[in-house]
Amino acid sequence: MTNYMMHSYRTLVPVAACLMALACGTTDAADPLVPGAQGRVRFVNVITDTTRGRVNVTLESVPFGVNLTYTQTTPASLAAPNTAPYAAVLAGARIMLLKRTADTNATVASLAFTQGANEDRTVYAIGGAAATAVTAFQTVDTNATPAAGQARVRVVHLSPTAGNVDVFVTAPGADLAAATPRLTAVPYRGVSGYLTVPAGTYQIRVVPAGTAPASRAGAVAINVASLAIPALGNRTIVAADNNVGGAPLRAFVLTDR
Repeated sequence: MTNYMMHSYRTLVPVAACLMALACGTTDAADPLVPGAQGRVRFVNVITDTTRGRVNVTLESVPFGVNLTYTQTTPASLAAPNTAPYAAVLAGARIMLLKRTADTNATVASLAFTQGANEDRTVYAIGGAAATAVTAFQTVDTNATPAAGQARVRVVHLSPTAGNVDVFVTAPGADLAAATPRLTAVPYRGVSGYLTVPAGTYQIRVVPAGTAPASRAGAVAINVASLAIPALGNRTIVAADNNVGGAPLRAFVLTDR
């Protein structure tokens, strides 16, 4: 076994052990016995194809996620207490291989990414509707610690149906006609910066970009009615199509820290 393969294997062994035994602790920290620079990575399934959309994931040939359905993420989807947002991996060029859970001889996609040292990265699998290719969309997640009593939230726009959107982050039930969008004209595949907000409960609503104030309430395309964000927490809100593409649109929330 080459040094590269041995390093990759040792780094990912805690993840594989969790998948097989579902009994190890949260894999937030790097293995102190592994040499070389490391970062952290997670995978999110946004495949809009019910045939190819239920997948097993391997990372550098080591099991990383099993039977992941639409909007599921790994390693966070593992059984408690194995619920870290990210898993440690050696920095450098890496491959995630997706195979159908129902037929592990059928490859859905091979997703290449370059992991930076001391970097948190999310690899989304997107596409699939109408027999389109499944490809990778990636973000670098700047998981800085908010100030005391504060939280951070951002939006990743992965709904091709929605077009450009305005995003409102308000108290639950606030009047959209009187609100100011926190993000404007966010395009498909757009990634906002993190917004700093006081810890608390918020409603996140998405409307087509430029919707007139009086028309916003009737034009809401995506609605997260109640999102509690704790102090020092970071959250990513993913805007998406439904699981076969198109409307009704939806959103789901990822815990970054």
